[in-house]
This record gives sequence, C-alpha cells and structure tokens, in this order.
Amino acid sequence: RWAHLMLLSFGISFSLNPLFSKIAFNLDMLDSPDQRKVHKQATPLLGGAAVFSGFFAALLINGIFSLELGAILIASFVLFAVGIVDDYREISASVKLITQIICATLVISCGIMLRVVPTSLGILAPIGNSLLTVLWIIGITNAMNFFDGMDGLAAGLGAMIAFFLGVVAFQTAQPFIGWIAVAMMGSCLGFLPFNFKFRGNATIFLGDAGSTLIGFVLACVAVYGDWAESDPVVALISPLLIFWVLIFDMVHITVERILTGKVRTFRQWIDYVGKDHLHHRLAYVLGSNKRSVWFIYMLSLCLGISAVALRNARIIDAILLILQAVIMVVLITFLERRGRMVNGNTIGDSGQ
Repeated sequence: RWAHLMLLSFGISFSLNPLFSKIAFNLDMLDSPDQRKVHKQATPLLGGAAVFSGFFAALLINGIFSLELGAILIASFVLFAVGIVDDYREISASVKLITQIICATLVISCGIMLRVVPTSLGILAPIGNSLLTVLWIIGITNAMNFFDGMDGLAAGLGAMIAFFLGVVAFQTAQPFIGWIAVAMMGSCLGFLPFNFKFRGNATIFLGDAGSTLIGFVLACVAVYGDWAESDPVVALISPLLIFWVLIFDMVHITVERILTGKVRTFRQWIDYVGKDHLHHRLAYVLGSNKRSVWFIYMLSLCLGISAVALRNARIIDAILLILQAVIMVVLITFLERRGRMVNGNTIGDSGQ
C-alpha cells in the first residue's frame, strides 16, 4: 500500500500538471516577473492544483480515512481554495492568516494537538497545547510558503520532509500516518519535473495555493503522529529535526527584521516581503539559484537522517543531535554573511 499510494499520487500529479498549466494560461493565472521575483517570464500558477489532486485522490482511492484525516483534508481544501483566489486576485495577508487560524482550530477540535504542556497544570494544559499547536501549524505553513521562492525548492523540500515523516512513521509502526506522508511525497515528486529542470526554467509554479497546502498538511502530520513510544523528548525533537530548515529560516528572518528595524509591528511582519530568506542568501554566496536549492536539499537530508537515527537514541543523544543542528545552521549563517562581506554587497529587501 505504501508503494501504491506514492506511485498513484505521483502519477495523478504528474499527469495533471500540463492540464492545469493550460487552464492557468486561459484564466491568466500567471506569475509575472518583477523586481522582487527571480524568474524572467510569466509562468502559470496552478501547479498546486495538481499536487492537491494527486494527494487527495490517492488517499480516497485507497480507502484511507479517519476523523482526524477528514479534518486535515477539509481544512487543507479551504486553505487551497483561498490560495487559488489569492493567486488569481491577490488578497490581504490578514485574511490569509485568519483563514489559517480557523483551519488550525478545526484540526485541533478533531483531536490533532501537541501534548507538550503537562496535564498536571489542569485547564492550562489544553489551552497551552492548543496555542502551541496553532503556532506550529501556522508557522510551518507560512515558512513553506516563504520557501517557494526558487524553482524546485518548496516542492522538493516538501517531498523530503514527507519522506522522513514516512520513514519515522514506519519505524514507530504508524502506517496510517506514513500513508498520508507518502501520498504527499508522491504528489510533490510528480510536480517537480515541471518545476525543477536541469536545463531551463520552471514551466509551472505551485502558487500560494500549493505551497500553503504542502506546509499545512505536513505540519498536521507532524502533530498527528506519535514519534516515540515512551520518550517525550525524542518525540518532540524528531519532527523538529525534520522541519529544521523551515524553522531556522522563519526564526532567522523574524529576528533579523526586528533587530534591523525593518518590521516594528505584527502587521508589518505579516505584510513584509524581502530577499533575506536562506535560499536567497545562499544563492548570492554560491552564485546560482540551483546550487542554493541543492545545498538546502543536502542540508535537509542530513537533518532528516539525524531524525531517523533518534529511533533508539537516549535523551542525551537527542539533545546532542539538536545541538549539532544548531551548530550547522550557525556555520552556514557565518559563511554566507562572510561571503557577502567579501563580495562587498548585501541582499536587498525587494522580494520574497
């Protein structure tokens, strides 16, 4: 069933991309180049529809369903629909944020919730866990959306995260969680040949609809699963390592924008766009967008392998792996900043 889900979602996604590309051209749903974009020609935006179709159809055809999965699918469809509207006629960041909060609340109401705050705190436990779950889901959803700034980046990273979630689900005997993960992985892989070419540029983009869909589903899967049988520390750290690249980028840009005075209010934070994300900084240092994407793939691969290694690790091993992840991103930050200084330039603020 694992292989069938992945191949089916891949096949559906791959087959539908040319169709949705034509539909996007007919509806004029195109991402036109401007000073804050890295592409040079108008590109259709309905790749996310192919990813959603492959993911959704593969699960339904295989008869995989539960109350929790139903909540994820309904919420992801709502987010996807709002994303389609945003790709067609841009809507405000505040409307998108409110929609994300509603969707996160829906999955929480169906039992998908972090269990971090101890139950000994009484009523504070469910309140605290609910707030942390909303923060996690919205944070990962937007981090994936922010990462959709170069060909192949969001879909490739989404496929890799889904793969490692599936591996850990297999290790911990959670096939249901694994099936959801591999369905998303197959859909992302079916989209990649049209979006990440060895020669030439992408022929279709995910759009906000696709990137937020991938981020939301993967964030919910991470909360839905139980990533260690009896060790809450390992259970917490395992998904953190898998999502580490997204978490680091979101934290880094937030801290840097606040310290440099680029954002002073929450409204400014949600509206701000800039070329200060990890992939932009690495592209400048490495001299190529494709090199930046491959570098991030390799970084995510290293961290995912660390998450898999946690299966039989002690608490101290888990803490050391998190420390290793922190050291890796500190080194990367130091090198890319040094590279910019040596080249006598800084990354501008004109694009996401």
